[in-house]
Amino acid sequence: MVEAIIRQIDPKIPFKAVRATRGKAVRAEPVSALYEQNKIKHLATKARPLTHLEDQMCAFTPGVFRGDTKSPDRVDALVWALTDLMLVSRTEPRMRTL
Repeated sequence: MVEAIIRQIDPKIPFKAVRATRGKAVRAEPVSALYEQNKIKHLATKARPLTHLEDQMCAFTPGVFRGDTKSPDRVDALVWALTDLMLVSRTEPRMRTL
């Protein structure tokens, strides 16, 4: 469904479907290590604050999610993105110039 909606907007947008084989906390561990090594920084602006993401990040601990939502969706999306960008070995370039 997500891919179909994205394709309606722009068929050229790269899309990669993912399927979880491990729990969110286990998937987040390698990304957490990148934060501990100061390899990740966030840039927020007045127009685009990261309040909701930061709230979820503070509420997310292994085995327990303390928050007003049932699932840390923003944190999980961040983990998937950072895993793909920083932890997956690639043979092709990550960025292309047109």
